Amino acid sequence: MKNGAYLTGRILLGQMFLLAGINKMAAFGGTQAYMESMGVPGMLLIPVILLEVAGGLAVILGWQTRWASLALAGFTLIAAFIFHYDPANQMQMILFTKNLSITGGLILLAGAGAGVWSLDNRRVGQHGQIASV
Repeated sequence: MKNGAYLTGRILLGQMFLLAGINKMAAFGGTQAYMESMGVPGMLLIPVILLEVAGGLAVILGWQTRWASLALAGFTLIAAFIFHYDPANQMQMILFTKNLSITGGLILLAGAGAGVWSLDNRRVGQHGQIASV
């Protein structure tokens, strides 16, 4: 059960970032304008997209999972405060606490690692064959 839980958790966490990055590419101008309206320079959109797509894929595949999870956790925490922290708005506070929860899940993943079913758990053996660690 543990191996399946790690894989499922990675897929569920990673897909959210992967899809968010893809959606930002599809609505680049609108996303950039929204970021700017919240005081975030629009030129940061490309690094955000790269982080979300690459980080999401890394988490899903279990490659450099600890680093990808920490990067996404930091990003998610910053985004929570910039875009969702508004105690007067119940919906924004729900989104804020959702981001805090996602950050917590990513920190747990960074601490625990990717699990057995991951690229992090593979290494190249003496004869060039990929072997489980």
